[in-house]
Amino acid sequence: MSRNRLIGTAAAILAAAGVALFAGSNLPPDIGPLLSAAGAADTSAPLYYQDPDGKPLYSPTPKKTEDGRDYVAVPATADTPDQPATMNAAKNSAKAQSDRDRKVKYYRNPMGLPDTSPVPKKDSMGMDYIPVYEGDDSDDGSIKLSPGKIQRTGVKSEPVVRRLVKSLIRAPGTVQEDERRVSVVALRFEGFVESVANVTTGDHVHKGQPLMNVYSPALSSAAAEYLSAINAGATGMELKGARRRLENLATPEPAIRELERNREILLSIPWLAPQDGEILERNAVNGMRAGPGDVLFRIADHRLVWVLIDVAERDLAQVAIGTKVTVRPRALASQSFGGTVALIYPHLNAATRTARIRIEVPNPDELLRPEMYVDAEIEVGTPGPVLAVPESAVLDSGSRQAVLVDKGEGRFEPREVKLGRRGGGFVEVAQGVSEGEAVVTSANFLIDAESNLKAALKGFSEANEKPAEPAAGSMEARP
Repeated sequence: MSRNRLIGTAAAILAAAGVALFAGSNLPPDIGPLLSAAGAADTSAPLYYQDPDGKPLYSPTPKKTEDGRDYVAVPATADTPDQPATMNAAKNSAKAQSDRDRKVKYYRNPMGLPDTSPVPKKDSMGMDYIPVYEGDDSDDGSIKLSPGKIQRTGVKSEPVVRRLVKSLIRAPGTVQEDERRVSVVALRFEGFVESVANVTTGDHVHKGQPLMNVYSPALSSAAAEYLSAINAGATGMELKGARRRLENLATPEPAIRELERNREILLSIPWLAPQDGEILERNAVNGMRAGPGDVLFRIADHRLVWVLIDVAERDLAQVAIGTKVTVRPRALASQSFGGTVALIYPHLNAATRTARIRIEVPNPDELLRPEMYVDAEIEVGTPGPVLAVPESAVLDSGSRQAVLVDKGEGRFEPREVKLGRRGGGFVEVAQGVSEGEAVVTSANFLIDAESNLKAALKGFSEANEKPAEPAAGSMEARP
């Protein structure tokens, strides 16, 4: 029998009964190898078809060139640039053997839909369902990845440790006078300004420094009454009452002591500055008539000033009375001043959704001036070390937050957590993880996607274990 005739006979027999029927047949010695080659050719379907001249032209189905030549079929075992066919065959064989040693739990939809099957099947596009083996999933909700997938996706983990979580709230503001450190000079009686000292607006004065000389009939009458009581040797309530009348007229204490010592009523009395500070306003002029309550001088002490800033509503909860603040005046770029939060105003600005905060700043050299622009930095955060993870480790869906705990050996467990303050690239974890546990900080969204898919498939699979009637219009009844 010729070689070509043997091949034809073998092909006919294979087509009629299949290769398996010849496993135990007594065939001529030279037919066996030919049958094996024919069977291998049938079971190795081409991956694609390539131009016969080696051009980068491909087709998923048989095709001819413009000159009528057939495209060359490329089998699944064809050599690739980095793996010869023998290596591919060995790997495929080892994987197949490994898969045979494991038990398939179910088959899941290849497109990620929540659809499973207890037996192999195809989807509507002809794609095979993917087997899920025992051990690939677990009851604790964790997901297991192969070392190769972990390396390709760049998964990185970091232990949970205790650390300070600090952040800065930055806001612009302006310097303002401390309202408690502003005073006015006014008379409690009708009088005349006999003369004004050589001071004017902007000058710095000290407490007790003369500002002007004042004459008043009411003041002279009170002084004469007190002097009469002294000369008459009055004691007790009578003497004290006469002195109290001078005090009620706001007579400076040095003028009263001078009257007690010299026993002489002066025509005009020096009126003194009530405090240290700058003269903001001077209304007194020589010879003017002043009525009760007329403001003659306004003086402010700038050794302590306020800085008023507006903080966004979302940051308000992090600010507390006594929080340290650093103030940097824009006019003094190289200098900074320290202050503390003294007051959080009780109302929000409805238009800007901000709250006003008052900061008290010592200003001993009086470099900070009212209405000066400043930039404030409020240091907020945890008072002591707390459990914290990098912000990149948190998966935030808006309604819930979670991290992926690295349990080792390629297994990762999604864990819901409760978060606290944020700052410096870290976030406080108030509940959900323990110190020393490792959390995924890189590529965690990829693991989360696979975990969510696994959970959906598992829940769908468990639901399918219960008997159910076929849905209307369904292609098959699920067990």
